[in-house]
Amino acid sequence: MYVGTLSFDLLLGDVHSLKEKRSVIRPIVAELQRKYAVSAAETGNQELHRRAEIGLAMVSGDTGHLTDVLDRCEHLIAARPEVELLSVRRRLHGDED
Repeated sequence: MYVGTLSFDLLLGDVHSLKEKRSVIRPIVAELQRKYAVSAAETGNQELHRRAEIGLAMVSGDTGHLTDVLDRCEHLIAARPEVELLSVRRRLHGDED
């Protein structure tokens, strides 16, 4: 069994309130969950208007499949025009960890 995690640090565009921030972040999280069957949530910077952190995790029995899905999730976030991807932290955990 392998567990992969991604943590995205995002800069949001023209956002002036936490309500506007939620209207940008919620569809991204929902699309990740729907399209790739991962667990995803806003995990940091909740009090800041223009910054967001999204974390996601996935469990798989195959590292190749896990890596492929994590790559696709990263590309999805990077392609979103309403956010700027500042950094990504990727971690893979196996049975030995």
